Amino acid sequence: MVDDSLNDAVGPEEQDEGAALGRSIRDARRAKGWTLEEAGRAAGIGRSTLSKIENNQTRPSFDIVRRLTQALEMSTPQLFLQSGQRGISGRRDYTPKGQGEMKDTPTYLHELLCPELTSKRMLPYIATIKARDVSEFENWIRHSGEEFMYVISGELTFISEHYRPLTMKAGDSLYYDSGMGHGCISTSEEDARVLWVSLE
Repeated sequence: MVDDSLNDAVGPEEQDEGAALGRSIRDARRAKGWTLEEAGRAAGIGRSTLSKIENNQTRPSFDIVRRLTQALEMSTPQLFLQSGQRGISGRRDYTPKGQGEMKDTPTYLHELLCPELTSKRMLPYIATIKARDVSEFENWIRHSGEEFMYVISGELTFISEHYRPLTMKAGDSLYYDSGMGHGCISTSEEDARVLWVSLE
């Protein structure tokens, strides 16, 4: 088994976010009752590499994070948001229409935009809301940071733990604290599509 290349030099500025990512992956692995070896095998990476990620001893590539989240069925795309690199400017990434990085979950189909830049402070993606009833969510979706969402097409209901359900249609937008439990369900005949931007 050949691992993707990793950047083993983790600077102090990345420690906090790297530790949070490692804890999230460890918690998801333990929730499935998997050993390091079992989780590594499912994701196609080595046991030692996974151990280093969980203990914030290395900075994983985007592809490794993607494989781990898929293998461990981690639903939040926020895990693809990694800390920015200081002192770097003039970067750019381009995603042609319909060619983003696809991530399917039981309730949403996400198309991650500009995925080649793994170190960025915001995560833009387009989501198709497959869920039709709140019972389809095992738990509230919640993670650190804030989010902006814009309804591209269809209609949906935004449900959160502190507010009444909010009906939204094409052209409507919303900004909210993503640490607040939340979720969306489509209410139109076609699945609603939204543009989401997650901010750390």
